[in-house]
Amino acid sequence: MLLAVAVTTAQVTAWAQLSEIPADTETARNFTMPFESSPPAMLTQPVTPSPTPSLPCQMKTPPASPMVGPGNIPDAPSAYIPLSRHCKFTLVLRQTYSPYTFASAAFDSTWGQLWGQWPQYGGGMQGWGKRMGATLADVESRRFIQNFVLASLLHEDPRYFYSGKSGLVPRAWYAATRVLVTRDDYGRDVFNQSEFLGVSLTSALQNAYYPRPDRTFDGTLNRLVETLSGDATTNILHEFTPDLKRLFHKRCPQGIQRFEARIPIPENVKP
Repeated sequence: MLLAVAVTTAQVTAWAQLSEIPADTETARNFTMPFESSPPAMLTQPVTPSPTPSLPCQMKTPPASPMVGPGNIPDAPSAYIPLSRHCKFTLVLRQTYSPYTFASAAFDSTWGQLWGQWPQYGGGMQGWGKRMGATLADVESRRFIQNFVLASLLHEDPRYFYSGKSGLVPRAWYAATRVLVTRDDYGRDVFNQSEFLGVSLTSALQNAYYPRPDRTFDGTLNRLVETLSGDATTNILHEFTPDLKRLFHKRCPQGIQRFEARIPIPENVKP
């Protein structure tokens, strides 16, 4: 009984002492209001960043002006705009249904029939149709294998980059050697692996549908060499096409220029 009275007296004394402590102290507030807590912080929704719009695919490289020098072409990786895998596929797809592809195949088929190429296909429209199909198979299979599959796997750029040099011979030499040198996805000059592997694979693939006399090792090797030399010639034409366009546009009659102004030609194609 005495122990209980002593404990009760001690508790009363303690509460009396606590009541004398200034109420504005943080210790008193925390001790006298043990169950009081600050309100929970307001929950905020995470801010989702808006997606960055993807840049359009730059299918063609701008011609370099010799008046400014080689700084016009994207030599440095900081100035180089690579093609993504999607853009490489889009480039191949656009070339596939381009009217120039069918016009070129039709010309090659007609030329081959006139000179008796692939006599096993015969003559007439049937023979011309077989030559047309073989030519289109050559072009389309090589574009897909070289410009998309191999270019994506080897991280190489299938586009042609203008030299920015001055003089006929240096520019022609630069263009012809692009079958050996290309740019990778970092803007550096590298060995053109996709060119050689693509030409080799498609030359071997042609043995599946070419006439039997052409399905030989010598025939395959000759087609490989002819394709590489043809690509060198095509690169030379690419190099000097802007100059030919400017020359034609300068010398063409006013009537043709007015007719050209009415046609919705993209800016990157205009001379």
